Amino acid sequence: MPAVEVPEEPLRPEERATGIGSLPGVDHHEAARTVVGELPGFPHVAELPDRGVGADMVGRAAALLVDLAVEVWPSGYRVSARPGAQHRRGVDLLARDVDALDSTIDETGAAPRRVKTQVAGPWTLCAGVELRSGNRVLTDRGAVAEFTESLAEGLRGHVAELSRRTGAGVVVQIDEPTLPAVLAGSLPTPSGFGTVRSVSGADARAGLAVLVDAAREAGAVGVVAHCCHPTPPLALLGATGVDGLAVDLSALDPSGAVLDAVGEQWDAGRELWLGLVPSRETERSGARPGGTAPEPPPELAALARPALDLADRLGFDRARLADRAVVTPTCGLAGATPRWARTAMARTVELATAFADPPSSW
Repeated sequence: MPAVEVPEEPLRPEERATGIGSLPGVDHHEAARTVVGELPGFPHVAELPDRGVGADMVGRAAALLVDLAVEVWPSGYRVSARPGAQHRRGVDLLARDVDALDSTIDETGAAPRRVKTQVAGPWTLCAGVELRSGNRVLTDRGAVAEFTESLAEGLRGHVAELSRRTGAGVVVQIDEPTLPAVLAGSLPTPSGFGTVRSVSGADARAGLAVLVDAAREAGAVGVVAHCCHPTPPLALLGATGVDGLAVDLSALDPSGAVLDAVGEQWDAGRELWLGLVPSRETERSGARPGGTAPEPPPELAALARPALDLADRLGFDRARLADRAVVTPTCGLAGATPRWARTAMARTVELATAFADPPSSW
C-alpha cells in the first residue's frame, strides 16, 4: 500500500469523527459554521444539494472537470461544447463552499490538522452524465478515459487549494454509490428497455486508481473510498490503494462474504469509516394530537453496538475502533433537519471519544 503522510502525533478521538458531506439548507456560511462547530477536529467541505443544479453529487464533480463541460437537459447532465451558465454555477458553488470553510476556520480559531473534501468517483460521474447522443458517458471507453483524466486534473487543483487555504492536511473521500450497478450492468439505457454493458472489475479498479493517485500527487494525506451499498465491492476498492473504506454499517449485508471482506480490508491496515449515527431523525406517532414528534437521540451504547459486534465477530480487539476507525453518520445529512444534522455530527464525536475510553458497561 502506498505510503501516507502520518501526523506527528497520533490522532485524538475528536479527529476520528467526521461527516459524509451533505447537509440540509442552502446557506453555505451556516453550513460551514455547523461543520466546524460540531466537528472541529476533522471538518469537511459542506455539500448543499438543496441549492439545485451544480450542487448535487454529479454536478459538483463536473465542476472539477478541466477542459470538459456539462449542461443540463430534461434527462439530466449532458456533455457540452463549452461551459455555460449551469456549469459555471457548479464551479461557483464549490468555490463558495471552500471559501466558507476557510473563513470559518479563521473566524473561530479552529486549527484542524485534517480537513476532508468529497468527490464523486469516475464511475458514478460517467454513469450520471450523458453524451450528446443521449447515452451515458459510461458507454464510450474513450469518453470514460477522458472524463477520468479530466476529473483527476481538477481534483489535483482542488486538493492543493484546500490545503493552501486551510493550512491542514487534506483527506479525499471518493464517493462511488453507483459502482455496484456499473459492475453488475444494471443501469438502464435511455429507452428503458435495456441495460448498459457491465464494466470489468479490472477496468473499474484502474479508473479509480487514477483518481487515488491524483489526490496523492496533489499532497492529500489520505484517500477514502465511500460506497453505501449493502454489498460494496470492498476488495476492488481496497485494491486501488486507498487508505480507508467508508460504509453504512446499518445497511451492510450481514452475510459472511461481506463481513469477511470487511475483515480482510481492516486486517490489511486500512481504516474503516463506520456509518453509525442515523442520517435522519426517527419519529414516533401519537406524541401530540394528530402529529409526530422526534424520538430522543439514541443512547451512545445503542449507536456503538453494531461496531462493537463487528469487531467481536471479526475477532479483532475492540481497541481497533479507537485507532483504526473513523465514526460518521450512516450517509449524507441532506435529508435531515438542521437540528438533527447538528446532533448527528456531535454524536459521531461522542462515539469516537467513547471508543477511545469505553464505559465499563460496554
